[in-house]
Amino acid sequence: MNADARSRAQRRRDTEHRLTHDIDIWVASASADGTPYLVPLSFDWDGTALLTATSTTSPTGRNLATTRSVRLGLGDTRDVTMIEGEVDVLDIDALPTEQGDRFAARTGFDPRTLATPYRWFRIIPRRIQAWREVNEMTGRELMRDGRWLI
Repeated sequence: MNADARSRAQRRRDTEHRLTHDIDIWVASASADGTPYLVPLSFDWDGTALLTATSTTSPTGRNLATTRSVRLGLGDTRDVTMIEGEVDVLDIDALPTEQGDRFAARTGFDPRTLATPYRWFRIIPRRIQAWREVNEMTGRELMRDGRWLI
């Protein structure tokens, strides 16, 4: 690529655009004993948190419910946003109908209609980093301790 490095303010705008417009995100979790697991999941961003859903018995569902922490990868490897977050676990019927409807409309997937037990996972970002190439490694941290730095 070798493009000029973006300002941190531009990276934040680009990150917020991706959160608003992308539909899927890589979800990295680990079991209590540290066994890693990586899976793509659909998500909805409400401006403060990401909402996703998965089966209660899947490795990701079990890991998120147990550890309550997650690392997310948004974008591709030459334009990546990494998000570390805290996880709130909600029973599938605990979410207000309008939020579930928004998730279903945005992602094309409605876990409330499945026979397999699902849960909602609300992810609150605590740290966000964004960069393209080595020239953007400096200043890649956009959020720390849940607060935007720019």
